[in-house]
Amino acid sequence: MIQKLPLSLMVAMLAFASYGQTIVSTSPENRKVIIEEYTGIHCNFCPSGHTIAQAIQDDNPGNAFIINIHQGGYANPSPGEPDFRTPYGNAIVGQSYTGSSFGYPSASINRHVFPSRSMDGNEGTAMGRNWWEVSANEILAMPSYVNVAVEAQIESATNIMTIHVEGYYTGDSPEPTNLLNVVILQNNTKGPQVGGNQQNNYNHMYRLVDMVTGQWGEEITETTSGTFFERTYTYEILPHNNNIPVEIGDLDVVAFISETHQEIISGNGITPTVTVTHDNDALIRYVESEKIHCVGEEQTFTPKVNIQNAGSTPITSLNIEYNLNGIEGSHIWTGTLESLDSETISLPQITFTVQPTNNLTITIPNDDNNEGNEYVFSFDSAPQGTGMIDITIITDSWGQEFSWQLINSEGTVVESGNGYPSNETTNLSYNIDADCYMFKVIDSYGDGGTRVTVTDETGKELFFTDGVYGASDFGYFSSNGPLGVNQSEMDNVNLYPNPSSDFVNITNAENANVQVFDILGKLVISKENISLNEQLNISSLNAGSYFVKISNEGNVTTKKLLVTK
Repeated sequence: MIQKLPLSLMVAMLAFASYGQTIVSTSPENRKVIIEEYTGIHCNFCPSGHTIAQAIQDDNPGNAFIINIHQGGYANPSPGEPDFRTPYGNAIVGQSYTGSSFGYPSASINRHVFPSRSMDGNEGTAMGRNWWEVSANEILAMPSYVNVAVEAQIESATNIMTIHVEGYYTGDSPEPTNLLNVVILQNNTKGPQVGGNQQNNYNHMYRLVDMVTGQWGEEITETTSGTFFERTYTYEILPHNNNIPVEIGDLDVVAFISETHQEIISGNGITPTVTVTHDNDALIRYVESEKIHCVGEEQTFTPKVNIQNAGSTPITSLNIEYNLNGIEGSHIWTGTLESLDSETISLPQITFTVQPTNNLTITIPNDDNNEGNEYVFSFDSAPQGTGMIDITIITDSWGQEFSWQLINSEGTVVESGNGYPSNETTNLSYNIDADCYMFKVIDSYGDGGTRVTVTDETGKELFFTDGVYGASDFGYFSSNGPLGVNQSEMDNVNLYPNPSSDFVNITNAENANVQVFDILGKLVISKENISLNEQLNISSLNAGSYFVKISNEGNVTTKKLLVTK
């Protein structure tokens, strides 16, 4: 996942036959090449693919453009490695081949099917790198019925990019509707690459960062000869993507037109121009988060703050002041931060007592533009749950590699598990004492894969991992104590009918208190001191799953209720 960068779309939609355009050609042109290269940091031969794609672009300046899509097992980061994946990669790669055979590196050239070259031997568009050059040359020789032009500008003081795309149809499209795709790429990101012979300093280029127009693009509904269209987008550049700084001076934009989700007809690309308004302008972009402990626990925190030079003059020193829950300090940074570059600076370690909500305020000196000179980073304590936890484990194809531990505040492992079957779901439940806990997941091979969710009896999420954690991951949560001292007294409590739509009967729970929670942990019904045979009206509840908590003098039982309509 990449988390998605936010955007807003500005109005500018025209479709008419007159020549109102400003940057697109109206003369017939041949197609331009869009190379969607499927790659990953653990792919040994991917640097060879990068070299081949770069040569195609260098040999055809202004007519060939590369989009590097990090996806698949070779793109899974190990602990401490950057995550170059996006929410779009799986779908793009998934429609590029029809069989089960797929290797890396591979690429689609304009999402065009070259049957004898397809990696899957069928009708897929993905090809091995030995076919890229000849396929690109064939695409360049094909006529295009639509021309595309793009321009972009970034305002450094605001990190707002304005993208303007124009298109002109010199012929009729065979499809009544085409799709305009606008993508954001980032260059010059140093990181690991197997086979690159540069350790962690491989220079990653043309990384897909975002798709401004979504997974498959924006519809163009006038696709006949003589039709002109234009779109203008304003795009807010967030400071990081998957915890990787987004450097505004390293961004590119590529726009292309496709028929359905396949067959890219043509496109174009541009490096945005950057407007620098001020000579001296330091901008605080973000603070990196850490695993946060439970309320009342003492914790050390080493703030890491990312600062961008949004001015034209290099920054050589900064006096950074900070305040975490009233604990003040300062740090003098020295170095060289060139215009448009950013750097993540580690501040001195702070020891503090965790509050329900914690505030870290970072301040840097006044300069030519004081917007962005103060940043407040708020973070909550670890979640607090009830005394019962439910653990859902969804293993990958190597379930035997996975294990987990529940560790209390004294460092003692109070519960654990391992040896789960592959590609299966396991559900576990435990009553736990009042304490602060660490939940830890471990993969013995070191590549993660198994997903885990820990919730309390109300469905409140206490811990979650999507499987991308390498060798291990952990998180904290607290418990308010066990569900009951003598649960045998609650064994006879009955809930029926279940499922139900209007009423549910609760028997053998005289004088107990009843609380009904939805799956998000919200209390939706509460009733005290119920009768021996209580009837509960649930007609106001929406269809779905709920948790019914019945408590009496310290004894508690929780039952699941399914509401139907």
